[in-house]
Amino acid sequence: MGSRAVPYGLAHPATAAGFLLVIRIIRMTTQAPSATTRGFIKAVDRASIGFARNWLAVFLVVYGVWVLLPFVAPVLMEVGASGPANALYTIYSLFCHQLPERSLFFFGPKPMYSLQEIGQFWSTDNAIVLRQFVGNAQLGWKMAWSDRMISVYGGVWLGGLLWAFFASRGRTPRLSLLAWILVGVMPLAIDGASHMLNDIVAGTTGLGFRDTNAWLAALTGNALPPTFYYGDQLGSFNSWARWITGFLFSLTTVFALFPIIDESMQGTARDAQRQLARVISYEE
Repeated sequence: MGSRAVPYGLAHPATAAGFLLVIRIIRMTTQAPSATTRGFIKAVDRASIGFARNWLAVFLVVYGVWVLLPFVAPVLMEVGASGPANALYTIYSLFCHQLPERSLFFFGPKPMYSLQEIGQFWSTDNAIVLRQFVGNAQLGWKMAWSDRMISVYGGVWLGGLLWAFFASRGRTPRLSLLAWILVGVMPLAIDGASHMLNDIVAGTTGLGFRDTNAWLAALTGNALPPTFYYGDQLGSFNSWARWITGFLFSLTTVFALFPIIDESMQGTARDAQRQLARVISYEE
């Protein structure tokens, strides 16, 4: 039988030897990074390692400031610093509708007010105009975001503190993504979407299905006080729904996503540590 031709590839001894020779030449001719380059790489690697190992602490501090500032806006208004206060209202208006009937007020006789009460001092005919009301000396001053945003954004910060507590004891509770969607995302989406639909259809009339909640009154046989069904003030169904769904979303978000973020950060720290060791080896 005639011999078959063997393809001339890396498996061939001559090719393998040639390949190894090329590698040796590259290693011999490749220069080590300069001292300046090594210094820069080491600084970046050490910063990456430090951040990756302490990302949660950095997050809690920076994000904590973000969560706190909406509470500062009414304080600034009360002391007459309207310029900085209005700057905060403007910045946070990008993240919240800031409707006053769904916001907390400081330095007034009540923590929340109905549309009718706000209408005594400000136009309630248009939502865009209505959201611009920040309060006055009679009612107090509005926070820079609504009650739902307090529970959502503030809940993430509180959840982060709770997760840090468990992590400091070597335990990092983890929630499945399915549980996060079912318990955290869907209730918030249903409540938020129904409010949005209500506002689109009924506007600021106060007569929408999520304003009166007549459907809930019928389901419960009007067993609860009228103030529970109507409006958005503290103690009402709408208020409870926003607080509860907001905190459910934020807390489940932390326990579903923070473990994933932490694993990624630990991987980043390991990679940076290996690269740092390689750079240091050039100096030995």
